[in-house]
Amino acid sequence: MRRGFQAVLLAAATLAAVAHAEIIDRIAVSVGNSVITASALDREVRVIALLNSMPPDFTPASKRATAERLIEQKLIRREIELSRYPTPDAATVEPVLEESRKTRFKSDDDFRRALAEYGITEQDVKDHLLWQLTLLRFIEVRFRPGIQATDQDIRDYFEKVVKPAAQAAHPGEPVTLDDYRDKIEEVLTGQRADRELDNWLKETRKRTEIVFHEELFQ
Repeated sequence: MRRGFQAVLLAAATLAAVAHAEIIDRIAVSVGNSVITASALDREVRVIALLNSMPPDFTPASKRATAERLIEQKLIRREIELSRYPTPDAATVEPVLEESRKTRFKSDDDFRRALAEYGITEQDVKDHLLWQLTLLRFIEVRFRPGIQATDQDIRDYFEKVVKPAAQAAHPGEPVTLDDYRDKIEEVLTGQRADRELDNWLKETRKRTEIVFHEELFQ
């Protein structure tokens, strides 16, 4: 009898633990065969807020915008895995984290207090920063090789954007294309790579079943 009672208590405890886990990790968005959990959504809101030195924004609009970013992350990660694109080593995030810490916080103690205040861990921040590096690498490898800025493109951008701004900032000083050519080419290539990424994401979303569980975005 005593053993049976213990078994009942154990079963009840197990069910309670499972129920608690389900509450924490309810599905916020289904993305094909993968999911974005409520806890992942919550964590992303908090990490972004800390890095932007802003209070966490849990309004429906903010949560949906965050979910959209996580959807894109899921789609890109799937493409990286399927096509075996190179990804940055986890260690590469350390100098990025250190720079972020120096620019946003007076000391390591301030950083740790902020982590506690926002309810996240240093690893959460590292994971977010590593994803940013991974995204940049993906764009560099997947889209940039096929993009070229022609000489005419560079000249047009110089005449319409760079030259007027430089003349306004430094009246009377000579402004030549050669001084800005490399920077302009980098800007134009980056802009076109971003557009290519946006177009790829739109097409990939069309082929992927994405379901928002609206009760989590109220």
